[in-house]
Amino acid sequence: MDIKIFPDKQALAATAADRAAGIIRNSIAQRGRARIIAATGASQFEFLEVLTRLPDIDWRHVEMFHLDEYVGIPETHPGSFCRYLRERLIDKAGVGQYHLLNGTGDLDAVIREAGQQLQRAPIDVAFVGVGENGHLAFNDPPADFDNDEPYAIVGLDEACRRQQLNEGWFSSLDDVPKHAISMTIRQILKANKILCIVPDKRKAQAVKNCFDGKVSPMAPASALRRHGATIVYLDRLSSSLLGADVRAERI
Repeated sequence: MDIKIFPDKQALAATAADRAAGIIRNSIAQRGRARIIAATGASQFEFLEVLTRLPDIDWRHVEMFHLDEYVGIPETHPGSFCRYLRERLIDKAGVGQYHLLNGTGDLDAVIREAGQQLQRAPIDVAFVGVGENGHLAFNDPPADFDNDEPYAIVGLDEACRRQQLNEGWFSSLDDVPKHAISMTIRQILKANKILCIVPDKRKAQAVKNCFDGKVSPMAPASALRRHGATIVYLDRLSSSLLGADVRAERI
């Protein structure tokens, strides 16, 4: 796992998006399509904005998979990640094929169908973030590192739910769902490449716990350290608590 530290979130987003675009272009050139996993949340705003504006990506040949979604939230809700992905990636870029998670449907059928589609071929690149509680997707601590299924129904802890409230997706803590569909840790780690985008001061403690401590279910995103082709993109603020001995490229 490589860690790159940038002076601000704009520089972080530009470099991560350029790397993402290169992977997508190469996958299309080599195999005729690119299969990607997309993350959501406020931390991905700048990255997706830059990525969708970069030239020479034939998005018609991109197949996108959904990392996680709340249970019980319709797509019309401001907090819906289906809505987020449509507005910030799918419709904006013209993604040719996509698999969204319907959190209001038959959940067993939703995760079974999405999992079958996901496992048909390797994933070229996964875009992920790290939650304020260290979660990877919606795998809150203590995360299940051993689940072999592609998706699972998971509970959301209060720290996770407060993050969603503070990001402005919900009007009160009671409105934030207590369960979600999440891609599992093991499934995320099957991606050929992983780009982990983590800006902002509010993520600094989670970054320290996950990348400057032990690999542990209590720091779910620490599992990325077991993946040989992960790049973690941090800004000055999110990296501020990392120890001096953490190997990182400062840009």
